[in-house]
Amino acid sequence: MLINNSDYFQALERIKTQIQNAQYRAVLGVNREQIMLFWNIGRIIIENSSYGSSFIENLARDIKLNFPKLKGYSVRNLRYMRKFADLITDEEKVQTVSAYLTWSHNTCLFDKTDTIEEYLWYATQTIENGWSLSSLEYYVGTKTFQRQALGEKTTNYEIQLPKPQSNLATETLKNPYVFDFVEQREGIIEREIEQELIANIAKTILELGTGFAFIGNQYHLEVSGKDYYLDLLFWNTKLRCYVVIELKNTEFKPEYAGKLNFYLSAVDDMLRHESDNPSIGILLCKERDKLTAEYALRDINKPIGVSEYKLSDFVPQELADTLPSAEDIEKRIMSKYEIEEV
Repeated sequence: MLINNSDYFQALERIKTQIQNAQYRAVLGVNREQIMLFWNIGRIIIENSSYGSSFIENLARDIKLNFPKLKGYSVRNLRYMRKFADLITDEEKVQTVSAYLTWSHNTCLFDKTDTIEEYLWYATQTIENGWSLSSLEYYVGTKTFQRQALGEKTTNYEIQLPKPQSNLATETLKNPYVFDFVEQREGIIEREIEQELIANIAKTILELGTGFAFIGNQYHLEVSGKDYYLDLLFWNTKLRCYVVIELKNTEFKPEYAGKLNFYLSAVDDMLRHESDNPSIGILLCKERDKLTAEYALRDINKPIGVSEYKLSDFVPQELADTLPSAEDIEKRIMSKYEIEEV
């Protein structure tokens, strides 16, 4: 007898979810054991560093002889294991952070980060946001740690937003934003930059960060019979609020904050649901004087952040050539962790 009712399908979905979760835990368990093994091997290599490079070369040869079908123990990979143990000396950090990344994610960070703080920031962001390897390479390559974690930020989020949303909104902000796929050319106007951002919306969202969903550009609002147009309107799934982005191809001017404050009031009144958090604004300017921006935001009653943005000449060509394509981003940005052959 074929069962075809809502109760059956609900039960089926619950079972499918249980199976998928169990599969994920199994894969994660294998990955954790592998990462811990590599770290422990790295410690042994460090303990025998007096032998020089010949120790690793002999080790790779003899492991191959003893385990001919085993992969992942080349000279190159054994050097990564040494670098791993040298970078992270705290076993707890290995178990609670490194073990939740694939080995490919880890080796990317071993190559491209300079300090344990930088490594842990990217590793934690990868775990929390589900970054694919391509996404991680993009964020490391465009120095997101320096721009997001260390970048000087100008906002009134702490005053205008309750915690923890204020902290999350501040952490989400970058300075500067890098739109390296938009060519910097003489005479380029704001609308042209906006059109390039929309034409490359996957890359734009990748740069804005995890959780941004595009609603529209030149988004129309009518107030008292007059028409107003928001440059870019997004919804952020992590912040659970609308995000209005205004783009200015000039240095920051105080009147920009007043206009964005007006837009946020209108969005909160016309679009915001009662369960949504307060909408936030981001002013992206070609240049920003910090003190001027701080004065401008001091008595503004809506949450606004002010950041600079840079176009293609900000990123060296050799770096730009390594960035993922829009098609690659669309396919991979939502991918889950998987064990990769080493």
